[in-house]
This record gives sequence, structure tokens and C-alpha cells, in this order.
Amino acid sequence: MPSPESNAMSPAERRAGVSLSAIFALRMLGLFLILPVFAVHAPTIAGGDNTILVGLAMGAYALTQTFLQILFGMASDRYGRKPVILFGLALFVAGSAVAALATHIYVIIAGRVLQGSGAISAAVTALAADLTRDQHRTKIMAMIGSSIGLMFAFSMVAAPLLYAVVGMSGIFWLTAVLALGAMALTIWVVPAAPAIQAAPTRTDGVLRDILRHRSLMRLNFGVFTLHFIQMMMWITLPTAIKTHGGLPVAEHWKVYLPAVLLAFAVMIPAIIAAERGGRFKLVYTASVALLAFVQPGLYAWAGNIWLTVLWLTFFFIAFNILEAMQPSLISRIVSPEIKGAALGVYNTLQSVGIFLGSFIGGWILRHFNESAVGWCCGAAALSWLALTIACPLSPPPKAAPARCQT
Repeated sequence: MPSPESNAMSPAERRAGVSLSAIFALRMLGLFLILPVFAVHAPTIAGGDNTILVGLAMGAYALTQTFLQILFGMASDRYGRKPVILFGLALFVAGSAVAALATHIYVIIAGRVLQGSGAISAAVTALAADLTRDQHRTKIMAMIGSSIGLMFAFSMVAAPLLYAVVGMSGIFWLTAVLALGAMALTIWVVPAAPAIQAAPTRTDGVLRDILRHRSLMRLNFGVFTLHFIQMMMWITLPTAIKTHGGLPVAEHWKVYLPAVLLAFAVMIPAIIAAERGGRFKLVYTASVALLAFVQPGLYAWAGNIWLTVLWLTFFFIAFNILEAMQPSLISRIVSPEIKGAALGVYNTLQSVGIFLGSFIGGWILRHFNESAVGWCCGAAALSWLALTIACPLSPPPKAAPARCQT
């Protein structure tokens, strides 16, 4: 690796960023592909007329991730990043196969639970931090965050078309193939992980330090809220576009594609402004505010396709910026030997948000209506905005301290 003073990203850092982003992308694409179509598909299978079970099926993978993210992160600190990543991807392949063979919604839920048991997000993110220097870490995290946002957006475009050709079973088989591709990248493309310091032997003390760290917990609350809102939106949005907008599922890409392209055009200069222009607090706070601003407009105008494109563009801008900035900051707050554990806690809260967003969204939709889901999303975003304004985050430090500090 070049000297710390070098401003250029090294070939090894570029290779790490591209390959780890691809692993994240392949795995997340497999998880996201069902979101735009499953709510429409569910009534065609046994048990799929219950929207609570539909929400559970969409977010069930996050349930097992909730319990396993910290363990996988800490295991990667002790046993190495790559072995943990490969084990998790193998579990994901098995879960995809179970869901592909399912004829009842309970079996799909079981498959999604097994998919989620491969909780590798913390290990992948920690490996990305291991392989990059501080001055390039936000760029790498932005690449990973962008890959997640891109796959989320791509799934919105591709899933309706795939569903029309191969059906839901074919989509699940495709997710298994994508995970196998991620395993190949891990083995043959990702650079070797550097030696890390021995993981602490008293894991209870590490977790206690992380959970008492106010800046970390603010970021953890942020990722919880971001993914809570994301999943609640996709419980209702595809059906709303179909019902109120009059657009068949196979044509929903006409809404998602322009929103995604416009959002990425804005997201890149915003990240540069935050990192190089010293506007970290401004960009972060503005993104949370934009997320709150989107909610009432999106649900009020779901019947107008072009206004829906506009509101979704705003959503993707906020989502992509926040998805990139938050893990980068965490990786620069904590020291290397507990990085996997800290990111494990972060990804656990992300998983809790995904699961509760899906489950609560399905429950609200069953007992109330789409507008009630929108109000809940808006309230969650406003609570995050209030916390961000009351307790603003400091700009990322130049280097990680020796230990996690408040």
C-alpha cells in the first residue's frame, strides 16, 4: 500500500472497493428482487392473502440477521473476514433454494429466515475498512453504499420484468446463483485481508463500550430508521402504483428507472461536498430532512406517475447519501480490533429496522390503509431529524483512536 500521505487510491484499494461492492451488490440484489413484486404475487400462493404474513416474508431475513450480525462481526475479528463471509454466503444459497421450492407462504418465510442467517454485512464492511486508508474510506464506503442503492434501484426495474418471465420461483433461484457468484469473488478477486490485532477476550466489555458510545448509537438509530422506512414504503408502494396509478407491474420500471438515474447524478457531488468541502454536517442533516420531506408527498401523489417519480428521486438521493456516510464514519470512530463488532451492532440495528418495517407495515396496512403507513414513515423520519438537529454528529476524524471513545 502507498504511504499514508499519498492522495491517490492504490490499485489494491480500488480492487478491494470494486470487489467488495460487487459482493454486497450480488447479495443485496438477491434480497431486494422480491420487494417490487412479492406483495402482488403473494395472493396467488397459500396463506398469501394475509398482509401481515406478506410483510413477515419480505422482512424475515432481517430477523435472523438481527441476532447474528454481532456474532458474525465478532467472529470475523477472531477467525478472519473471508471465512466468515464464505460461510454466510453458503447459508444464503441454501435459504434461496428453500424459498424457490416453496408453495406456501410459511415455507417462503422459512427460506427468508435461512437467507438472513448468513449475516455477513459487518464482516464485509470491516474488511473494506481493513483494506483502505482513512482518507479513502468514505470513497470505498460510498462505493459499497452506492452498490446497495444501485441494486435496490435495479431490483425495482428488473424484478417486474423477471417476474413476468420466470416467476417468483425463478427469482429465488437467481438469488442463489448470485450468491454463488459472490463466493467466487471472495475467493479469487478480493485482496487478502491484512493481519489484525487479536480480538478482545472479554466480548461483554467490547459490546458495553459500543452500546455506551453516543455517536455510534446515534448512527445506529439512523440506520434503523432508514431501513424501517424503506421496508414500510415497499409494503404499499408497488400496489399503490398499480391500483392508483394504473400501471401494470411489468411497467413499474418506468417509474423507478428515471428516479434512480436522477438520484445518482445528485448523490455523487453531495458525497464529494461532504468529504472534501467540509460540509459533512450540512449534507448529513439535509439528507435526513429530505427523507422526512418525501413521505407526505409520496403517499399523497401515488396516483400521479410523474410526481411519484419526483418523490422517489428525492427518496433515493437521501437513501444513497446516508447509506454511504454512516458506515464510513463508524469505521473511523473505532479501533481496528473491534471494528467488526461495532459494525455488527450497526448492521444489527439495520436488520431490526428492516424486520420491524416489514412487519409493522403489513400490520398497519391490514388494519388501516396506505396513508397510515405514510404517516408512520413520516413520524419515524421526523424523530431522526429531531435527534440529528439536537445532537449533531461531528465530522469524521482523520484517524481512528486507540479505542472506542465517547
